[in-house]
Amino acid sequence: MTIKSMTSALVACALLALTACADAESGNAQNSAAQTADSATIELTTFKSATCGCCKKWVNHARDNGFNVTARDVDDLNGVKNRHQIEPRHQSCHTSVSSEGYVFEGHVPAKLIRQFLQNPPAGARGLAVPAMPLGSPGMEVDGRFTPYNVMLLNSDGSESVYARLDSIEQQH
Repeated sequence: MTIKSMTSALVACALLALTACADAESGNAQNSAAQTADSATIELTTFKSATCGCCKKWVNHARDNGFNVTARDVDDLNGVKNRHQIEPRHQSCHTSVSSEGYVFEGHVPAKLIRQFLQNPPAGARGLAVPAMPLGSPGMEVDGRFTPYNVMLLNSDGSESVYARLDSIEQQH
């Protein structure tokens, strides 16, 4: 084998190796982008009373599910709810706001917040769990559970049921 043919063979091998590496990196980049979309850290600011134990438990629920929650103790929760146009019939003990400006009122399961933010419905402004249903995240009491609706709040003031939860298991 001549030096010229050996050099040509080495160059061809190097080009094949570079092409294979580029293809692998491209595939890894696509896989990495898909994983990032699924596991992206969700930023929430949660406005709550300093003395509310169930609010603290809900914040822990969100954090345990990979959310980055900034908990803000406020004296005027009604003012927060008014600013975010949470009607009295939708209100609960705390109000969370995403970095995109979506509102999550009350004990909304982290799973449903993530689902909502991955594909926000057109015209939606957030989700609400009115009142404080037993067994909802942060309201766990001796394994008891009260079925509840998670309401979809729309920018035009309308609402609809986003999800119906009939068991504790549906929250996870």
